[in-house]
This record gives sequence, C-alpha cells and structure tokens, in this order.
Amino acid sequence: MSTQLEEDVDPADPDPLRRRPSQRRSARRVERMLDACAELLDEIGYEALTTTRIAERAGVAIGSVYQFFPDKRAITQALTRRHVELFVARVGRRFITEDYTGWWDAVDAIIEEYVEMHRAVPGFRSLHFGDIVDLNLIDSVADNNTVIAGRLRALLLKEFGLADSEELDRAMLVAVEAGDAVLKLAFRRDPHGAPDIVAEAKQLVRGYLSRQLRAG
Repeated sequence: MSTQLEEDVDPADPDPLRRRPSQRRSARRVERMLDACAELLDEIGYEALTTTRIAERAGVAIGSVYQFFPDKRAITQALTRRHVELFVARVGRRFITEDYTGWWDAVDAIIEEYVEMHRAVPGFRSLHFGDIVDLNLIDSVADNNTVIAGRLRALLLKEFGLADSEELDRAMLVAVEAGDAVLKLAFRRDPHGAPDIVAEAKQLVRGYLSRQLRAG
C-alpha cells in the first residue's frame, strides 16, 4: 500500500486546502466533507455551521477535517469554488451540445443553469457563490461576481467571437451583478424560483447587453 502523504500547499496559493489530497481515498474524504458542508448550509445556515458538525455528517474524525481545512470558512470557500467550477462546466457543456442563434440565447442558457443549480445542487442556494458569507470566497483580491463575470465572459468570447475590450469587461460585470440580484428575488418569492421573475431577469440581462454590445 502506498505511504505517500498529502502534499503541502504553497503558502502563496489562495487554495483554501491546507493540504491537497494525493490519494484517491483522501480525495474522497475531502469530497464527503464538502458534501456535508453543503447539506448543513441548507439545513442550519452558516452561523450554526461548525467543523464538528461537518465531521459528524461526513463520517470522518475531526482531525481529518483539520488535516485539510483550518476552519469552517475554508471549507465553505472550497465548496464555493466547487460550485463555480460545476456552474461553468455545465454552461460550457450546453454551449457544446446546443445550437444558438447568437450570444443572447447563450445568456438565457447561463441563467437557466444558474436557476437549475439553485433548485437541485445542495448548498448552492445558501451560498450564491459565497456572498452571504464573504465577498471574496473565490478569490482573495477580486470579489465573487467579478470572478464569475470573467469566467462567463471567456466562454462568450470563445464561442461567439465578441470583440474583447474594457467595455465588454464592464458590461459583463454589470450584467452578472444585475442578473444575480433579480434571480435572488425570484427565489425569495418562490423556493423554486418564481418563473415570472426569472423571465424578467433574462429580459433585463439581454436588453442591457444588447445595448452595450450593439457597436460590436
């Protein structure tokens, strides 16, 4: 049996993990911790969340939690990053498998994925990419929505050849902030997302980006 230990994390790396699991068994244990964190966030909220509760739900010793994470914020940060990667992957998969008339249909797909993950993915609705806990859960410098806007902008540039510019940067950030706010309203009105408010979010984002990108 391999006796390889988990790798130390570079102190300059913003990754919330203390150590990166180098064995599949350790990686699965970390994933169970993240799954437990997601379930508990939906059940009891961030304030009541503790590393002890996460360990109990994940079926691991508390020492295993501290082997990889210094505190509950770090676990929540890692969960937020996992959500972001899943969100971007799901959007990218739709871009590959579906035909769109233009970027405006892609924007609808982005919003639909956000809504579906909000409904179905544990912990997603509680975090909204972490902004109820910390505006910088994903990146230590840029706030969460700036990071999301950058990732979605990259997808749109790759798929639709939009002209890259500072104006596009700003337009994507405003669109993400505005869409995020309206979609949160949709889920405050209805646990599954009020359809009329979701439709308004699509119209708002498409209308705004149409005006900003018309010159392009």
